[in-house]
Parts: sequence; structure tokens; C-alpha cells
Amino acid sequence: MTSALKALPNIRRACMIPACQGQASYPRSISLWEHGLHLFRSAVGVVLPAPMLRRAMALKTDGCPRLVVRDRAFPVRRNLYLVGFGKAVLGMAAAAEKILGDHLIQGVVSVPHGIRACLQQAGMEEMLLKPHSRIQVIEGAKHNLPDKEALRAASMIRELAEGLTADDLLLVLISGGGSALLPAPTPPILLEEKEKVTKLLASRGATIQELNTIRKALSLMKGGGLARAAYPAQVLSLILSDVIGNPVDIIASGPTVYSCPSAQDCLQILTKYNLLSILPRSVETVLSSSVSYPSGPKDYSHVYNVVIGSNSLALEEAKCQAEDLGYWTLILSAAMCGEVSRVAKLYSQLIQFVCLSTAGLAEGPLRDQVRGDLLKLAAELEIPGLNLVDPLKALQGLESERSVCLLAGGETTVQLRGNGKGGRNQELALQVALELHRAKATGAGDFLGRYEVLFLSCGTDGQDGPTEAAGAFSSQELVDKAAQEGLNVETFLSNNDSYTFFSKFQNGHHLLLTGLTGTNVMDIQAILIRARDR
Repeated sequence: MTSALKALPNIRRACMIPACQGQASYPRSISLWEHGLHLFRSAVGVVLPAPMLRRAMALKTDGCPRLVVRDRAFPVRRNLYLVGFGKAVLGMAAAAEKILGDHLIQGVVSVPHGIRACLQQAGMEEMLLKPHSRIQVIEGAKHNLPDKEALRAASMIRELAEGLTADDLLLVLISGGGSALLPAPTPPILLEEKEKVTKLLASRGATIQELNTIRKALSLMKGGGLARAAYPAQVLSLILSDVIGNPVDIIASGPTVYSCPSAQDCLQILTKYNLLSILPRSVETVLSSSVSYPSGPKDYSHVYNVVIGSNSLALEEAKCQAEDLGYWTLILSAAMCGEVSRVAKLYSQLIQFVCLSTAGLAEGPLRDQVRGDLLKLAAELEIPGLNLVDPLKALQGLESERSVCLLAGGETTVQLRGNGKGGRNQELALQVALELHRAKATGAGDFLGRYEVLFLSCGTDGQDGPTEAAGAFSSQELVDKAAQEGLNVETFLSNNDSYTFFSKFQNGHHLLLTGLTGTNVMDIQAILIRARDR
């Protein structure tokens, strides 16, 4: 299978800033598939490490040399050290190296296994460190799981931080995937034991917030541990957010933010997912002792944390591009969350409402029923920033020939029921296809048939679960076409086997294979709807 993203023709160069340059009309011969890929590529492009870092940080050499980040200036005199961990950190470190020059003394970064080879093969040389760099690179956490190499990197980062003085400045680069790339279990916990607990939590649908609460309690470096190790040095932390709402204490489990989860918090989470009876003894020991709650500076006045990139920025760029393509466009939320089957139902109902409204069914019991079901489900999901009342009114007034683009970002969760292979984006795309298939048997089916519909869900890091895919796209025809190939969508979903399905269906045409992108701001979802040719 080849990379759909790399094969995409350049419809137009991404403007790279969240400001539109006007609208254009593109021929209908350009498929929704091409439009969707263009939007995803544009969204990823604006949150690549180098442009983000250059916007956030500058070295001023007039007078006393200083590193300027937003409203703060940090004097530099060859006293600068760098550490980093995360999927986007190699590119961030390469950009920082160019900015900092000889003021950078030493650095250590922990990055995903195979990322240098992947970036080299993709021709993304700007994300690689220069020859004879002062920054040491350690690759680990294959498939985003902590391993011995990530543990070695964490030990080196901790050792560097502990050797700093009050005259030093530590630049910390953090992005999504940082938790897996900075594992340092609190003794006597072994890495395998900590990983067992987090895997069990993830398999039972724990949120990223719940996972990070447990990680902090079982770790030396998370929950402000890195900042404690670096004290009394100044710490400047530049963060690329992969967490809904950009809470700096949650991203990569907050290694530079003071956070002390209580034993009660941890016990409530472990009880919720029925894990208390199967905890390793070492984990019980740490949670019941004071060892997991070290003392140290709680005001953290020596630390300055700055979020330099997020899902919202990526969505604004996608919106810009969609409007340039002639779509009426709406960003639903940058905090889409919840179990994929329920989120898929929400998306299906949204698609049905758009088709009913733009088909001219401004009034009537069918549209009202879909609207009511949609608002009820949205209220139950409690997705931050999602308010559908005004957008639904606006959709009712659209002309029938107007194409619609709905965008969202965030991170859904999957309830594991089987032992198949997949990721949350592929499972969401497949579940949306199933929901649309079911909707065609209802009163809305006739109206759905009048429109082309594409649903796309992809991870901006280029990796969806333990697979080579970034995500997948689907349509309302997918289930019927799969049946013609002898593939039963419901069977694959019941086994959490979305990757196997998409690999088989139409020779993998619906998979998005991007390779590692060098960035990570959670997932991007796009719904594209346009009237069929009459």
C-alpha cells in the first residue's frame, strides 16, 4: 500500500497561517477524497515543529544576548541546556539548534523509534539535527509503548537536569507521546509493571487524564519531577499540546508542572476500572507510601511553561483551506472526545441533518426528530466547546447546492472487546460508515442518497494505534461495497479489527498512510458533503 497523503496532488499550497485568502471554485472532477486529504495535509503543515518554534522563540543579540519567548526574556551566555521528549521533539530540537547556536552546550532528546530514518526517507531534512550536533538523540517507545531505550533516555535526561546550577537555563521541549518516551518508574516499580497497569487502564477505556494521574503517581519525572530535578536552574518549557484543552499538567504527564495526585484519586480510578485486585505488589507499595509524593518547590517560580501549538491551530488552517475550496465550513469542537461508537452516532446524525436541511426539508417531523436526537446525544456526550444550536439554524438556511464541511479535533476512546488490530481513527471511520448504512434504512435514507458524503479521521502524528496507518476515510456506500467483497463490517468492529478491514477492503485504498509526520496535536476529523450531479 502506498501513502495516500504523499500521492495527493497539490490543489494549492497551504497558507500556513490561520487566515483565509479568499474563496475559489474548484471543478467537481476533484473528488471529496482529494479534498479531504488536502485539508488533512494543510492542518498538519501548520503545526510542524519548525514554523511553530520560530513563531514562539527568538534569540536577540543586540546588547546582552537573550532568549525571548512571548513576554519573557532569558539572558544567555553559553549556559543553555536542552532536553526533550515526544513525537514532534526531533523537529523542535532541530529548529531550536539553529536558533540557539553556540549558546547551546548540551542536550538529550527522547524520540520515537525509527523517526530519523522515516524523516530521511521522506526528504524532511529540516527536522533532522545537524552533523556533530551537541544534542544526543535516543530512539525508543516503539508503537508508543515505554521500553528500555526510552528508560535509558529518561535516566540521561534526569542526570543532565540534576547537574544544573542556578546560573543555567534548561530548555525543555515537550510534545505528544512524551509520557511513553520519559518513563522513570518510582522504585521498586519495574517498567514492565508500570506498563501493565497503564495498558489495563487503556484497554478498559480510561481517559488520558485518568491515565496520566496514575502515571504521575508511579513516576519520578512526571507531575513536576523533571522541574524538581533541574532546580535551581531556570526552566523554559515549550509545549506542543496533544491533550484536549491544553492543560500543561496533563500533556506528557506534566514533567515541568507541579502536580501531586492523591492516593484517594488513584484508588478511585483503579476501582472504577476494577483493577485493585490485580495490581503488582510494587505498585501497591508505592501508592500506599509517601514515596510517590516527593517534597520540593510547589510554586515552581523557576519554571515558565508555554503552549506553542495545538489542535485548534490545525483546525483553523483546515477551515481556511475548506473555505477556499468553496465549502460552507464549521469547526464543531477542538475537544471531541468520548467512546467511538457514540461519537460515530453523533457524526451520522449530523450528516443526516445536513442532508435533510440542504435538500429543502426545512420543516417536518423527520428533520425535527433527527435534530432532537442529535441535540440529546450531544448533551449526553458533554463535549467541550460543542454547541450545536446556532450551527443547526445556520444549516437550515443553506441553499441546496452548497457543499458543507464540518471539522473537529480531539481524541476519542475505544472500548476493547476483541483482539484485532486497529486504532481509534480507523475504528471511528468504520463505525461512521456503519451508522450511515443503518440510517439509509430509515426515513432519512432517501435524502442521504442525494449527496456524496466523505468522513475522514486521522492522527496528526501519522500513527493510529499500533499500525502503519494515520487513519482512514469512509462513506455511506462502504458497508454495501464491503459486503460485495465478502467483508462484514460489524464482525470486524466487534473484534476491534478496523485495520485488518481497511487493509483488505479495496486493496487498502481507504487507509491513510503518511508515515510519521514529525508533529502531534491529536486527531483531525472532517465531514465533506456535496450534492450529487443530477
